[in-house]
Amino acid sequence: MPVNILLTFIIGSLLAWILIKITKTPPHLQGLVIGCCSAGNLGNLLLILVPAVCMESNSPFGDSTICSTNGTTYASLSMAVGAIYIWTYVYIIMRIYSDKSAEDTDTNQSISDSESYKALLLSRKNSGPSGCSKEDELPVTISEEKLTVMEKIFQPVKKLTAKINLKMVFAPATIAAICGFIIGTVSPIRTLMIGDSAPLRVIDSSASLLGEATIPCMTLIVGSNLLRGLRKSGVSVSVVAGIVAVRNIFLPIIGIGIVKAAHHLGMVESDSLYQFILLLQYALPPAMTVGVIAQLFEAGEGECSVIMLWSYALSALSLTLWSTFYMWLLQ
Repeated sequence: MPVNILLTFIIGSLLAWILIKITKTPPHLQGLVIGCCSAGNLGNLLLILVPAVCMESNSPFGDSTICSTNGTTYASLSMAVGAIYIWTYVYIIMRIYSDKSAEDTDTNQSISDSESYKALLLSRKNSGPSGCSKEDELPVTISEEKLTVMEKIFQPVKKLTAKINLKMVFAPATIAAICGFIIGTVSPIRTLMIGDSAPLRVIDSSASLLGEATIPCMTLIVGSNLLRGLRKSGVSVSVVAGIVAVRNIFLPIIGIGIVKAAHHLGMVESDSLYQFILLLQYALPPAMTVGVIAQLFEAGEGECSVIMLWSYALSALSLTLWSTFYMWLLQ
């Protein structure tokens, strides 16, 4: 499952790069497009959708109780792995593009100021007396830093490591996922905290109560930017349509080939519910965490809200169709 989720991020990023080249997306929105195409909502929707599918009378996944329990486990694992990838892979990419956009803006502003300064000095020189000294002219000096071969090789690596913020890599969601792995894998800790008769079950119930509140909170963050995005949005219709097509058409089709190939090679067992979860990971709308990251960098908050609006509005139909097709395919 971690490999499958990583493939969704990588393939989504490649499709986003193609979309950027085709639509000529503005530089300040390129990181947002990559984030929306690569990061899917791997937790909340799966936790809602999988138990609902298991409770259907004609479900192909066997007993509803066992299906619901295993499905919730698979969805929780998917959410934990997805949170780690989002706050490492997507966060770094969006930060690189936001910094690059800011640097381009500062460079253009500096060039404009320099040209204005040159024009002012030239006009003063032409209008002034003929006895002006050479000190009045604009000094132009060019200094080129000579780099060795090894410095040129390691320079991109140094730039990448400089972009990594360990505080954001180990964000609360990542730390929570790591703690969840530890609690789930260490039997003594799991016995103390998980279950109706566990002595420390209050910790689990309190964490679940707080976790359930994150969904409406993140929805409020996206909705608060929606009005701004609808009034003045810098994202074109072609970009929005491209993101919707990537998330709802191209990724699910590619996912079918990957999961079927993995099953044929013996990398995935014949558990139909597990394969169903793997397939659904390619058909989910963009993660709402992308909107949170966009707000952190103040890059495309309103545009992100417009993308989320159309993505989630159309995902209600696409998820229904793909879920039905996947269940038919796994029978």
